[in-house]
Amino acid sequence: MKNFKDKVVLITGAGKGSGRILARAFAAGGALVAANDISPINVDQVVEEINGQGGRAKAYIEDVAKKVGVQNLVNQVEDDFGRIDIVINHAAVEPNIPLLAMDEWDWHRVLDVNLTGAFLMTQSAGRVMQAQGAGVIINLVSANQDPVKNEAAFIASMSGLDGFTRQAARELSPHGIRVYAVENAGATIIARILALFE
Repeated sequence: MKNFKDKVVLITGAGKGSGRILARAFAAGGALVAANDISPINVDQVVEEINGQGGRAKAYIEDVAKKVGVQNLVNQVEDDFGRIDIVINHAAVEPNIPLLAMDEWDWHRVLDVNLTGAFLMTQSAGRVMQAQGAGVIINLVSANQDPVKNEAAFIASMSGLDGFTRQAARELSPHGIRVYAVENAGATIIARILALFE
């Protein structure tokens, strides 16, 4: 594992899936892990596990789809650790609902978490990174959706996130901020992200 000693890594949706895997991996590399999730149940377990193994992590419970929640999250992490070096936007929802049966609330919730959440995190954390003169933002994108599943909202959100990432990379590069889209591909996710720091 690459040495991330004392780097502050903020991971959204860190309680489950790839977010949980990445929280453990960065902690093993010496990073200070700010683990976010909307519920304390799973993310508290991850943080306890990391701290119990000699790592350093803290849980932050906020809904990244809400602007105030994101601002509170970023402010708390900056207050606790003094900076934010890496943000990984992992938080996502993926309902399996047929298009013709989808409620408007489901549509909005998917886009709010998967796309707007990444925008809000990029904007708020990006301002911190701009002041620092450096930072890395990574958006996890599921590129190979199963065409059989009923995922119209999820696919729309991932397509939007991919385009947003490309534009954010252009706009933030002059500030020393690198922005990447990385395919959320399970077991290979750690290798894919570590390759960005080589």
